[in-house]
Amino acid sequence: MWKEIRNLWTSDNLLNEAWDLTYEAINIDAEMFNDATDALWGDNRKKIQKLIFKKDKLINKYERDIRRKVITHLTVQGNESIAAGLVLSTVIVDVERIGDYIKNIVDLTEMHPAVLEGKNSKIKLQGIESSIKTMFKKAPECIESGDEDVALDIYSKTKEIGRTCDKNIKMLIETNEENLNTSIVAVLVLYFRYLKRINAHLRNIISSVINPYDRIGFKPKKKS
Repeated sequence: MWKEIRNLWTSDNLLNEAWDLTYEAINIDAEMFNDATDALWGDNRKKIQKLIFKKDKLINKYERDIRRKVITHLTVQGNESIAAGLVLSTVIVDVERIGDYIKNIVDLTEMHPAVLEGKNSKIKLQGIESSIKTMFKKAPECIESGDEDVALDIYSKTKEIGRTCDKNIKMLIETNEENLNTSIVAVLVLYFRYLKRINAHLRNIISSVINPYDRIGFKPKKKS
């Protein structure tokens, strides 16, 4: 099914343009994520914040452009490529939501401008950041190839990232082993939560390769 959808994307100018915008929007999300994580742990926050909000506006514009291209295509072409248009429209929603959560990360730098404490949490968070950066690279490559085995492997890794985030949130709230003050705990918990949501939206994008349209964002069914 995925190869048929990809063929429709590449055979029609409007859908091809919409896909190119989607691919570019994912790359912009990846750039924004790199900038946001740098801002959270480092300096130059104001400059990075302005850049991220500017890029987020660009993603929002792409989302509107993609919707317009898809609806124009469907109006002209009819039923033949409804599935391809619906998949694109769904994927770009997840791309846009990732941008929103990245802005939430930037907001944390304003709420808590001081250097974050908590060595153990920092190590865990930066490990998750690294994994998500890898997912940003692999997701568009996977969509391009349509390789379901690769998609299932990435999907499995995103599930593990989600569980890791939940585990660390629980530890911070219940035990606070490093005896951090409440404001630090709040920021760290929120950051784990935002990383979990970004990861979840990347998982939704990957699931479009594995699942039919009605199951995008849901756990893949086991092959019988």
